[in-house]
Amino acid sequence: MTPAYPTVTLDTALSHGLSQEEYERILTILGRIPTFVELGIFSAMWSEHCSYKNSILELKRLPRKGDCVLVEAGEENAGLIDIGDGLAVCFKIESHNHPSAIEPFQGAATGVGGILRDIFSMGARPIAALNSLRFGDPAHPRTAQLLEGVVRGISHYGNCFGVPTVAGEIYFDASYNENPLVNAMAVGVVDVNKIIKGAAKGAGNPVFVVGSSTGRDGIHGASFASEDLSESSKEKRPSVQIADPFKEKLLLEATLELAGTDALVGLQDMGAAGICCSCSETPARGGTGIDLDVNKVSRREAGMNAYEICLSESQERMLVILERGKEHLAREIFGKWDLHADEVGVVTDDKQFTIHESGKVVGRISADDLVLGGGAPQYRREFERPAYLDSLLSFDPTHLPDPADWNEALLALLGSANIGSRRAIFEQYDHTIGAATAQGGGATDAGVVRVPGTNMGLAMSVDCNSRYVSVDPYRGTAHAVLEGARNVACAGAVPVGITNCLNFANPNKPQNYYFFHEAISGMSDACVALNIPVTGGNVSFYNESPAGPVRPTPVIGMVGVLDDVSKHVRIGFQTEGDFVALLGSIGPDLGCSEYLAVQHNVIAGAPPKLDLDANLRLIRLLPRLAADGVLASAHDISEGGLAVAIAESCLAGNNGVILTFPWKERVVDTLFAESAGCAVVSVTHENWPALKQMCEQHGVSLQMLGRVGGELIVINDWIALPLNLLRMSMRMPCPGCLAGPSSQHPCNT
Repeated sequence: MTPAYPTVTLDTALSHGLSQEEYERILTILGRIPTFVELGIFSAMWSEHCSYKNSILELKRLPRKGDCVLVEAGEENAGLIDIGDGLAVCFKIESHNHPSAIEPFQGAATGVGGILRDIFSMGARPIAALNSLRFGDPAHPRTAQLLEGVVRGISHYGNCFGVPTVAGEIYFDASYNENPLVNAMAVGVVDVNKIIKGAAKGAGNPVFVVGSSTGRDGIHGASFASEDLSESSKEKRPSVQIADPFKEKLLLEATLELAGTDALVGLQDMGAAGICCSCSETPARGGTGIDLDVNKVSRREAGMNAYEICLSESQERMLVILERGKEHLAREIFGKWDLHADEVGVVTDDKQFTIHESGKVVGRISADDLVLGGGAPQYRREFERPAYLDSLLSFDPTHLPDPADWNEALLALLGSANIGSRRAIFEQYDHTIGAATAQGGGATDAGVVRVPGTNMGLAMSVDCNSRYVSVDPYRGTAHAVLEGARNVACAGAVPVGITNCLNFANPNKPQNYYFFHEAISGMSDACVALNIPVTGGNVSFYNESPAGPVRPTPVIGMVGVLDDVSKHVRIGFQTEGDFVALLGSIGPDLGCSEYLAVQHNVIAGAPPKLDLDANLRLIRLLPRLAADGVLASAHDISEGGLAVAIAESCLAGNNGVILTFPWKERVVDTLFAESAGCAVVSVTHENWPALKQMCEQHGVSLQMLGRVGGELIVINDWIALPLNLLRMSMRMPCPGCLAGPSSQHPCNT
C-alpha cells in the first residue's frame, strides 16, 4: 500500500529550502502541483550543493580546456588529464563542512569516502588522499573536540580503505570557531581505455543499486549543506551520513573488476541527494530516462517510504547501468565481493525520472529539469565591495616596532598555531599504505606518489592563505594557485591542473558574494598565466554561524607530473658544505603575514605583491633543475617568510646553516616577509655553476646565502639558535590540545 504523504503547499516548499519563485517554476515545469516525493527531489536537486545555482555562472569564467584534458569540469564525477603511457590522472576535492561541525568523526570520514567514490566511479584506482582543514581559535572550547573527531575520522576511513594520505594543511582562526572546514581530496590513475562514464544509455538496460543497504541517514544532507549553521543545526544529526570504509573497499574492487567486462554501460556514485541525484544525472547525460521501483531497494530500516529512499544519502552505494542480458556477469562479480546488487529499475527512452512505489507512480519529472546544466536554476547574485577593506589594505606595517630579539621572534613563529609541527596530526594517517608513496609526511613541499607500472610520479598539494583572501580576494586566490604550483614544482613536478574547494559564506549577502566573484577572477588569471586548467571541484556556501562568516577560503588542489619519480626533491638540507641560495626576490611583503599576527596580533595590510610572470619563471625553472639533478633541496617561501623556510629545511635535514649575505630591505622584511615567487634551495659545490646558468636562462634572480653545516641556524648577526631549541619550539603540543585533550586525542596516541 502506498504511504499517505502530506499535501504540498507553498509553505511546504519553503520549509524544504525552496523559494517562492522556485516553487512557481516547479508548477510551470510539471503543469500541476508536485507530489510530496517530487517536492523533496526538487528541493535536493535544486539545492546549492547539487545545482550550484548561485555559483555556476561565475564558475564558467574559469579555464577548463587544455591539450591533455580528457574530461572537463562538470562533465563527469571528476576531472581527467592525460599523463602519457596510456594513463590519465583523475582528481577532485570536495567539502564536508556542515556535517563535520555537527558530527566531526562521521562528517570527516564520509567526506573522505565520498571523494574516493568520485575517483573510482571514473574507473580510476585511488592512490593518494589529501585534506585541507580549518579550525577555530586553539583556546576555544570546541576546537579540541572538532580537531580530534575530524582527524580521527579522516585517518579511520583512509587507513581502513587503504589509501595513503600524503599531504595536507591545517590552519586555526577564530572565524572557524563554530564552522570548521573539512575539505578532502583524492587522486587516482586510470587506463584511458577503461574510463567509466556516468551516463544511462540503452533503453531496456537494467539499473542496479550496489553496495550498502539504504537507511535514513543523510536525508536532506544536500539541503542541510546549503544553509547557514545555527543553534538548531544539532537537531539535524540524521543529515550526517554513517561511514563504512571496509564496504567501500569492496565496492572499489568490484567496480574496477566490472569495468574490465563488457557488461558495464554507466556508473554513478551516490553522494549528495542519493538515489534521486544518480537517477536524474545519469539519464540527463545519456539523453534517456529511468524508471525506479523503490520497493526493490534493500533497506536497513523498516517502514521507509519513497521520499526517504530517494533522498537518503547512505554511504558506499553506486548506481550501475548494465548491458541487458549480461546481468549474470555483474552479479557474479558483486557476489564475489559480498555486495548487495538490487535490480531497481530500467533505462527508458522518455527522458523522465519516474518513481514507482507499491505499484503506483509517486513521482515523474524530466531528468533534465533537475540537473545542473539543464533546468536547475542559475542565479547571478549581486556583489558589493565592503568598505572596511580600504582600512585593512592601507595598514602600514613599517610603523610597528621591531622585536627586541630576532631569535625570540623566530621561535615564537615556529611554535605558533599555523606554523608549528603537524606531526601529531599526520602521524595518524598512514602515508605509506599501498606502497606507492615516494614521499609524504612533510618531507617535501608536496606529497609525491609513484604512478604504478611506470617511472613517473605525481606531486600534489592543497593550499590557501585565507587571511590574504579576506583582505584582497583577487590577489589572495591567485596566490593560492601560485603557491600550489610552487609546491609541486619544488618537489620536481610540472603543474598540470587544479581542482578547487570554494568555501564561502551566504551568497545572498552582496558583501559575501564580492569575495566569491573576485576569487574566481584571481583563480582564472593565475591558471591562464600558468596555462593549466581547472578540472572541477566544489562550492561550499553558507559557511557562517550566528557568530559571523568564516574567512573566505578558496582551497586549491594542485597536481603535477614528474617524468622520473626518483628525481623528486625534498625540503631538508642534505649535506654539510652544500651551498644555500635564494631564488626570487624578497620585498616589503609583511601584510597579512604570520609574523604580524603572532608578534603584533594584527591581521591587516596588503597581501604580498602579485607578479605572475616572476612566479611562472620560477615554476618552470624548478622542475628543470630537479630533472637535471641540480638540486639537493628546495622549499618555497610562504607563511613565516625566509627565516621560517630556512628553519624548516634545517630541521627536515637535521643540518644547521651559516648564512651571511647582504640585504637591501629592512631586517624584519628580509626575515619574515612572505614574498611570493621565492624558494630556498641547496646545491652541491659542483652543481653551483649549473644553477647559475639555468637561473640566468629562465630569468630568475639568484642570491647566495651561505652554506649547510653545524648544529646552529645562523643568519647574519640577527639569528643564532641551536637546532634542538628550534625542534623543541616546533614540538609544542598540537594547538587544538590546549582546549583540553581527551585520552583519545591524536596527540596522545
